[in-house]
Amino acid sequence: MVSIPERQTSRAAGWSRGTAAFSLVLLLTVLAGHRFDLVETPVFLWVLAIVALLAAFALLFAGFAFSRLWNFGDRGGRDLSVGALLALLVLAPYGAAAYWATISPPLSDISTDFDDPPAIDTSDRTKDMNVLAMPTPGEQSLQGDAYPLVTSRSYNLPFETVVDAVETVLDRRDWQLQAPYPETDGQSEVTINALAKSFVLGLPADVAIRVADDGDTVVVDMRSASRYGQYDLGDNAARIVEFLGELDQEVAGQVGAAPAE
Repeated sequence: MVSIPERQTSRAAGWSRGTAAFSLVLLLTVLAGHRFDLVETPVFLWVLAIVALLAAFALLFAGFAFSRLWNFGDRGGRDLSVGALLALLVLAPYGAAAYWATISPPLSDISTDFDDPPAIDTSDRTKDMNVLAMPTPGEQSLQGDAYPLVTSRSYNLPFETVVDAVETVLDRRDWQLQAPYPETDGQSEVTINALAKSFVLGLPADVAIRVADDGDTVVVDMRSASRYGQYDLGDNAARIVEFLGELDQEVAGQVGAAPAE
């Protein structure tokens, strides 16, 4: 009489499901913690790397379990399927970010003025953050090609009117002002600094908005610089374009005037 060996349950399948589930829970937890300022950004970035590593291990375990199931008939098909699906779900945002990184220029500091970018308040910046520097000719070329809509605004309006419009647009955002709004009496140039965060990950970026009266028109320049990472995936440019576009609408709504050429 021939004995039929009993089918074993693949431990790798269980490891795949458990590791993938843990990586998903960890990802959601750290995202919420960082969004509500409970987790600092450097720690957040390290945890994101750990989450990706765990998800990759979950896929590896699923592959090993599938090999055992195919060759030896081990049990655990449901566990390895769930583990693989959860791991792919966790890794999907990383894949999207990698794709955007391949098509986005390696820029993290965007300004409407290459020669004299608006000054950013560095009082609360630390050594582990990106270094603020003048853009190189190569970076200027990359920005011009990738983000042609990032341009200064000029208005044929009183200086105080433009500053008020800038402050009105700022008040609609949840950006954190670095200092109270500056006084405009007797001034011909003011710079407003704020801290903004990206929509999905909540990564911080320093924003500086400069309003200057050059005698003929009032010029508004803006700068947005990520505190961490070489690639901003277009976040800073989008922030500037959106803000200045809304500023155009605010100015036109207040006085019925369009930006000067």
